[in-house]
Amino acid sequence: MSSCSTIHLTLPQWDGGARKIRFIHLVNLTSFRLTECPNKGPVVPLYLGADLFSNTDIRTENHPRHHAKFAKKGFATKIFFSSAFRFHGLKVPTASNSLWFYSVQGLFRVAFEMYNKQEQLAVLENFQDVWKSQINDSPLKMSYSLSVQLDFALSSSLHDTESRVELSQPQQCQVVRDSVEVYGSDTGDTSADHDYCSFPKQSLPTERSRLISTVRQKLHSLDEKLSSETQSYTEQLETILLLLENIVRYVNGNLEEKDVTETVLALLKAKDWGCVYSSSLLCGIGCWLGQQFHAANSSISQKVEGFKVQHIEQISDLPPAEELATELFPEAMQTLLLHWMGLTEESTLERRHSEYPILLLILEFANHNLITGVAHVLYSSLICK
Repeated sequence: MSSCSTIHLTLPQWDGGARKIRFIHLVNLTSFRLTECPNKGPVVPLYLGADLFSNTDIRTENHPRHHAKFAKKGFATKIFFSSAFRFHGLKVPTASNSLWFYSVQGLFRVAFEMYNKQEQLAVLENFQDVWKSQINDSPLKMSYSLSVQLDFALSSSLHDTESRVELSQPQQCQVVRDSVEVYGSDTGDTSADHDYCSFPKQSLPTERSRLISTVRQKLHSLDEKLSSETQSYTEQLETILLLLENIVRYVNGNLEEKDVTETVLALLKAKDWGCVYSSSLLCGIGCWLGQQFHAANSSISQKVEGFKVQHIEQISDLPPAEELATELFPEAMQTLLLHWMGLTEESTLERRHSEYPILLLILEFANHNLITGVAHVLYSSLICK
């Protein structure tokens, strides 16, 4: 079997809303698949450790230590791929070309140790059948060295008839380690990390064609549904029109923030999205909003320090809480808290005045910028406890 040139791989992905997990299928000690085995042969699904640990409390620099801990129990393994393989969307050290993967049992361990209840439920619902099918698997070895990819082409249905004939045969590629340097000797490959975040230029037109084809299929399907006489979509038409108008703006490059605001609000109001205690939508929005507010911390701190310098002699006689909050903190933060506390614009002036000191205190603590005397006193007493 002849050696193959550089092989660019896109790992398949399970999409669980806010969490996405890429995976491969381990066939044996040296071989793997990216697609399901056609004859449902004995393969072991392995899940990318970096995806399992994303959006957890474990810092990135500490990931290897935790991976090694799970590996000792047989739940994780470090896979060394032949240096001919490149991974789209991942940046892997050239020297080792290795990635950490977890068994489905390891996936469950990580989920129940590190995920919130909603994410645990998603893992349980989506992976219980996999867990049952792999229940008799042996513990993983500490590492594997994979040099053979065994796959049936994924994209054959999106090409023309001639391409389908060409791609209908299984792709089997043996990578010979001793000859890697012959076809993988690009000047940048031997000293720096490979940039796996982009495909070679020659594959871009194919990817673009695939995406365009998929978009057209979706639009055609929508057209058929709206033309159907058996169903009525009257209630959804305004939202559908708004979405399509903003898609056109996005394609033309003139989508503005107000357009996005209208679209997001329309989707949020489209239906009742469930209980506040178990809402993936609210969790997703809360996560995004928190990240945006956290990113603003440095600019807020600069503004607060400038305010303190200007008012150093009147620090004990500061303006009212509402004025302070408006001057020092982003409007979006105030809007969130005001509505959270039930203080809408229709609220009485007296109630707003009485509640604003509490709102200001929350903003001071949340942004780690203490301004008022009350905040300093409370903070001191809290850290003492």
